[in-house]
Amino acid sequence: MSGSKRHALASIELDEISIGRTTPEKEHERAVAIYDLIEANHFALPGHEGGPYSLILSMIDNKLSFDIRNEAGDRLMTHVLSLTPFRRVMRDYFMICESYYEAIRTASPTQIEAIDMGRRGLHNDAAELLTERLQGKVELDFNTSRRLFTLIAALHWKG
Repeated sequence: MSGSKRHALASIELDEISIGRTTPEKEHERAVAIYDLIEANHFALPGHEGGPYSLILSMIDNKLSFDIRNEAGDRLMTHVLSLTPFRRVMRDYFMICESYYEAIRTASPTQIEAIDMGRRGLHNDAAELLTERLQGKVELDFNTSRRLFTLIAALHWKG
């Protein structure tokens, strides 16, 4: 098995009971985020020989639970991530995304680019925070952390 597959997520499942289904638009955003994450990621458990891994995400008392399993479906670890540290960045990220989508309809290319730069900056901040919060539990590269934050945001997007 190649090194990239050994340290990668091969599948991601959302627990429908705790996360639930939503509008077709929001489901599409979630599906795209999952697809992008599976397509390119570096995901590893420190001290574990490697994957590929399966990830089941669920919500437990407003916390995000990472149920990480091996190819055979055996649970390797569960990590519960408090989303409280993400409140501010998530709120700001959603506000700037709304501004971005509105600007696409009415603003000049320069204005759109400025808003998009701010959006990317917040996305990077959130990715760094996520990497920090998962340190010692899960190894992620920066791009995987960005994609994982995209999925977390898609789970919480009010639309």
